[in-house]
Amino acid sequence: MNAKKYNGYRSFSYLEPGKDFREYELSYEIDRVSRFTLDMTVEEENVLQEILEKEYIVSLRDHGFITPKNYKDIIPYCSQLHTHFHYEGIAQSGIDVIFENFMDGISLITSKNGLKWDDVIYLLGSRYADIQKQETVYIASDFRDIRQAKENRQTALLPSLEAASALENEVDRVDILYGFGIRCMGITYNQANTLGSGLGETIDGGLTQFGRKVIERMNRLGMMIDISHCGDRTSMDVIEASTQPVLITHAGARALWNTPRMKPDEVLKACAEKGGLIGVCAAPNTTLTRNHSNHSIESVMEHFEYLVELVGIDHVGFGPDTFFGDHTAIQHAFDELLGIADSHSGEEFQEASYVKGLENPAEAMKNMIAWMVKQGYDRTEIIKAAGGNAMRVMEEILQ
Repeated sequence: MNAKKYNGYRSFSYLEPGKDFREYELSYEIDRVSRFTLDMTVEEENVLQEILEKEYIVSLRDHGFITPKNYKDIIPYCSQLHTHFHYEGIAQSGIDVIFENFMDGISLITSKNGLKWDDVIYLLGSRYADIQKQETVYIASDFRDIRQAKENRQTALLPSLEAASALENEVDRVDILYGFGIRCMGITYNQANTLGSGLGETIDGGLTQFGRKVIERMNRLGMMIDISHCGDRTSMDVIEASTQPVLITHAGARALWNTPRMKPDEVLKACAEKGGLIGVCAAPNTTLTRNHSNHSIESVMEHFEYLVELVGIDHVGFGPDTFFGDHTAIQHAFDELLGIADSHSGEEFQEASYVKGLENPAEAMKNMIAWMVKQGYDRTEIIKAAGGNAMRVMEEILQ
């Protein structure tokens, strides 16, 4: 099972709700929707359990974040310092390592539009303080820290940022973020910033001169580079400029679903040729396919199979990008601020309220691995996709 330690702690239990922070009704229930089963045989289940218990399970993008139940509460909730983390849910996830950005893209603590410097620093400080009070997760700084997760029965969080927008034009802020624990950073979100163009821009101007300085600094520090939300030209420029492998932590194949949020073959191939890694995303209304236009584990894993065929199993992993609560409601609440609808444009589809089989971190990674077991993938291939590939890249970059 690979269950992690959990002592019953809930976020900010050391504070007084209503006095120290505003209290909202949150989606703490792990079974918000019906649990999904793959109807595995006893033999298949044994294979799955052995992999979860013995091998490193790495999610290239997931979140312990918990959403409010009421849609109207989303923006005010994200505008306060104390957003909650589902330690119990992560303990049940079977994940050893999570690339965790603590939802920095929707943090509005000091600004109206997010992705600002003060928002990032406030968010990190608040989350780290809460993490100090529990035993399920810990902050990992280097590859040695990562390797302790399995033995300690904990989940290592690798602090990440959705985008580098908070740098503005200050390259030394890369060092400061590294000092605050950030080990992976996206170059852009959907919209352009001082580094390059996001995937939602009509015209992609590519990586800027400042962006090149940031890439060089990240390479020197040993901070991983993520291009999940970059425009196509900017993505190619980043891959070319970096001396280290580049990651696409949570995306899919545009050949299967023609939206800006998915990556074209040329970007996927270039990423792999540089030694990089592509994590298959499962955020609602992203990795759909024409064969499976209702978002489910089947559509997500069709992207996985396409990527394996295109670039090889050594360059594919999983980055479900799930959290606890209504993900689609978050997409709607932040659409205007973050251009989410633009990133999903180009195909007609019926909006999914959740992804069947991959609703939250407590089930997503386990079900993706189980799907591979059930499809008869070789054990070596399953281990690579489940975390082995990610461990290889982290060992190379993290210093």
